Amino acid sequence: MQDDATEVTAAGIARLAGVGRAAVSNWRRRHADFPRPVGGTETSPAFALAEVEEWLRRHRKLAEVPLKERVWQQLAGHPDGPVTALVHAGCALLLIHDRPPVWLDISSGTDERLAALLPAALDEVLTPRMPETARPGRPDRSRVNGQHPVNTPPAPATPANPATGSPPTAPAAPALDIPTAPRLLPSVPLLRGVAELAAERGARPAFEFLLGRHLDANPRQYTLTPPDLAGLMAALVGTPATVLDPACGTGALLRAVAGRPDRRLHAQDSSPELAALTALRLALHTRAPVRAAAGDTLRADAYPELRADAVLCHPPFNERNWGHDDLAYDPRWEYGFPARTESELAWVQHALARLRDGGTAVLLMPPAVASRRSGRRIRADLLRRGALRAVVALPAGAAPPYSVPLHLWVLRRPERTPAQPEVLLVDAGRFTAEGRGGPDWPGVRETVLDAWGAFDRDGGVEERPGLARSVPVIELLDDDVDLTPARRLPPPADADGAGRLTDVRARLDETLRLTAELAPPPAQPVPSAASGRLPLTTVGELARAGALVMRTGGHGGRARLPVLTDHDVLAGTGPSGTLPESEEEPVLTEPGDVVLPVLGGGAVARVVDEATAGAVLGRNLVLLRPDPAALDAWFLAGFLRGTANHRQASSYASTATRLDVRRLQLPRLAPDEQRRYGERFRALDAFERALREAGRLGEQLVRGMYDGLTEGTIAPG
Repeated sequence: MQDDATEVTAAGIARLAGVGRAAVSNWRRRHADFPRPVGGTETSPAFALAEVEEWLRRHRKLAEVPLKERVWQQLAGHPDGPVTALVHAGCALLLIHDRPPVWLDISSGTDERLAALLPAALDEVLTPRMPETARPGRPDRSRVNGQHPVNTPPAPATPANPATGSPPTAPAAPALDIPTAPRLLPSVPLLRGVAELAAERGARPAFEFLLGRHLDANPRQYTLTPPDLAGLMAALVGTPATVLDPACGTGALLRAVAGRPDRRLHAQDSSPELAALTALRLALHTRAPVRAAAGDTLRADAYPELRADAVLCHPPFNERNWGHDDLAYDPRWEYGFPARTESELAWVQHALARLRDGGTAVLLMPPAVASRRSGRRIRADLLRRGALRAVVALPAGAAPPYSVPLHLWVLRRPERTPAQPEVLLVDAGRFTAEGRGGPDWPGVRETVLDAWGAFDRDGGVEERPGLARSVPVIELLDDDVDLTPARRLPPPADADGAGRLTDVRARLDETLRLTAELAPPPAQPVPSAASGRLPLTTVGELARAGALVMRTGGHGGRARLPVLTDHDVLAGTGPSGTLPESEEEPVLTEPGDVVLPVLGGGAVARVVDEATAGAVLGRNLVLLRPDPAALDAWFLAGFLRGTANHRQASSYASTATRLDVRRLQLPRLAPDEQRRYGERFRALDAFERALREAGRLGEQLVRGMYDGLTEGTIAPG
């Protein structure tokens, strides 16, 4: 059943039809029967999804809306907002996952019957999984876009501070209430679509797809913890039975430890919507009990009596309003009262306060926390008492903000003060990957876990220059108490620095020779008699004629597949990216595909070779798969790179340029003539690659010479 109330924006229509937004604007101007807006604003109107779908079919713009796209548009256009829709979808998927016969029974009748029976069915599923879930009809406490936020008794509210006049903080509340029938009724068409999606993909992958699409559509609202980083943090705490994440976000850290049914998971987040989504996500991923609460953790802790085996936390960075004026006498500040600018040290002490003796906490931290003068006294006390066990410097690109090399702090609630305390310092910065594809995670994981395993087992670790060292605490207790690993580790040994640079120089000489050989011959002008304009066609016309297939990059995919990013295409490098983990079917590249970035204004088109084939097509990329009998791939890519061609096919906003690939033009030529052009374009591509490699080797040689001369490993004469 289609939901007539579901609305869709112009961007959603463009996604449904596989066109640019400019095409949707043209349809509105040229077709008097185009659906009228039913909501939104004058500059960003919204349309009824059912009317749009019917119009697209009638005008042969769309054969059938894909199921996943229809469900997503229903969710995104839900009258109560996408978060409420996602919560309702998650509840239904949990019922489908745990008790499919119950879902089949209650969904077999009318929408009203389904809405009336669903709360009781959800009560039977949610209550055992989330022990203190609020029942339907219970009085309102705290809501998520109209929904009650699961599971712990509310903590008492923090009273107003008489000195500052700050208002009292709301107590922590259950993350999720079972929605009532009136609230569920507008979501019933969506829930039926979600059930179809679950039948096609599975309940858990269906929720991951919808959650991933929502997060991807709102990148500025959420700070995500990448799966590889979450896996590393989970590995550092071992196999705990009870785990707490006091700033759970989307639940990535708890999901990384949720594999065993004997785990007990506790989550809290100041955002009620994130707490609700995390509760549902974890319930779909594990049979373990899930306790989740919504509330400000530092001001209104939902678990004051908890003593967990492990705490995992990716706290908010650089907060000023974390409760400094209200929490001056809080018993959690065992190691000193944090300064207003040291919110991260408040999270560190909160984590330690929620651990049992001997329990382990791993927190993601900005690097400044290791050296800011305002935090040196707390850092010193953490070291003296043996609470801070390791500081790990991650490579840039490990997590947002991607330009900053973040740190991991490994803490342990001390059972007794060590006689000769040491702390492990690890610098994994050398595993930064070229481009924007993120670090070399296998290298990071092996280095960090090997060093931590040896240190945790033996109380020390064999020194590895530039990588790892166990440092006596007394060595760190100076005026600064600077814990930055790079400043405390000996530089990496480079006995053969001169030999490496000799090898780089030899490769540069060979690349320069090859570049000279590949340089194109002098340009020959076309005779004036033959310079008439060739008949042109467009990519859109070729796609409609079946001469090529056009695909756009996805918003998720299987975590282990390499992803070709727009940066890779622009830089001419191999696949280096990652996408949010989901079960969305990825677009895989094949040899002979032509890939173009649609943002940024660069006239670039790349032909996929054997080395790049099999990668997932990343966001902001369009793939053209030509029929070899009709189109030569190199001919296609070459003409699509024309500057004037890009200019006429681009639209401009205040801060970005977007390419409408369907409007790109190329001449109508016979296959033999296409191949002539294609061979020339292929030769130009080889020349361009040689130039790029020569530049890379030249930069490497110059950097190595500077480093060798300044470090004393290369003689000046």
